[in-house]
Amino acid sequence: MEAAEFEKKGALKFGIDDRVEPLKALVFGLQHVLAMFGATVTVPLVVGGAIGLSGDQVALMIQAVLLAMGIATLLQTTIGSRYPIVQGSSFAFIPGLIAIGSTNGMAAIQGALIVGGLIEATIGWLGIIGKVRKLFTPLVTGVTIMLIGFSLADVAVKNFFNFYADPSGSTIVSSVIVAGVTFLTTVFVALKVKGSLRAMPVVIGALVGYAASIPLGLANFDLAKSLPAFSLPKILPWDEPIFDTTVIVILLFAFMVSIIESVGDYHAIATVTGSEITEKHIARGIGSEGLACSIAGFLGACGTTSYSENIGLVALTKVASRHVVQVGAAILILLSLIPKFAGVLASMPAPVLGGLTLALYGMISVTGLRLITEKVELNDRNTLILAAALIAGLGAPQLPAEFLAHFPKVIANILESGMAVGALTAIILDRLL
Repeated sequence: MEAAEFEKKGALKFGIDDRVEPLKALVFGLQHVLAMFGATVTVPLVVGGAIGLSGDQVALMIQAVLLAMGIATLLQTTIGSRYPIVQGSSFAFIPGLIAIGSTNGMAAIQGALIVGGLIEATIGWLGIIGKVRKLFTPLVTGVTIMLIGFSLADVAVKNFFNFYADPSGSTIVSSVIVAGVTFLTTVFVALKVKGSLRAMPVVIGALVGYAASIPLGLANFDLAKSLPAFSLPKILPWDEPIFDTTVIVILLFAFMVSIIESVGDYHAIATVTGSEITEKHIARGIGSEGLACSIAGFLGACGTTSYSENIGLVALTKVASRHVVQVGAAILILLSLIPKFAGVLASMPAPVLGGLTLALYGMISVTGLRLITEKVELNDRNTLILAAALIAGLGAPQLPAEFLAHFPKVIANILESGMAVGALTAIILDRLL
């Protein structure tokens, strides 16, 4: 069904290329920012906390992420797929970013994102995506997505108990209260609340959890007070990028998962808007996402992907104008120029993150499981591949550092990434059996 026919039936209030009056566009654009905000800011908060960045460094990363995602959204809606798609921080990158940042530093993350982004852009613009997708069958993709969630389980639990900030355990009681309130609020909004608020469980959960942490003494606003009200994000804030081949290879698995997710989102938004989808749309979309990831690397941010939450918002509001999404991108860029705002977010207590991510990371794994149960026949062959890939992906990262030292560096780095090991195991067995 063409877009014009779809709109004639009254399914859309505004079509993809329709202009919206400024005030309405501002409100609709802000809705898109709120829908994606919690998840996209969670990524730098989790990565920064896990690799030991200071509060001002986390604030710097958040500032970079807001700018990078605003730019990425503008690229997607202009030179990319030209669908009303919002770009945000990808959870697929978190395990790799934590592993790389912990051992190689933020400069290596910059280098991996810059090179990996250019590779993704090439895969998109040259139309290679169709051939690469053949390797990522529903079985392979499902296993990989499941392992992303599983690999983040310890991060969620450690944040829940405030382990990173207080390994002595002196704040366990207050931490559990805050994390519990955050978790219950998030779940309640996601399951029980009606209307547009239901699309923002992470944002509401974070606000309630943050508020609960203040009287319990877990919140500290000294960082926000010390940061300027306005400043421009820096280029290469983590010094000169380090281009390490083994690190780049590890992050490429996250790029591939992100590509597969985004292709699915392109089909979803085309269905919601009644639009045509072609290989050209997909090629341009993936190309722009790759370029955006490289830009994110230069800005010191995280990898980007399309956001399914915002596709749901389009379906809910029936406002499909990409110009509205561009207004949302402008809001993100404006917010990136306010360090005090980033400082408030960076000061978010770890238990709030723990409460948010306890279910959020589990949902990632459940998404992979659902993909397998819906798209894969669980015969003996596929069950064996699934079992082997899961055990390999869960077990390899448990190998001690002194044992991994006996392997070549590239092999050791891959073994530290459960997602990479699981994906490789599934791909190889899927081809051989």
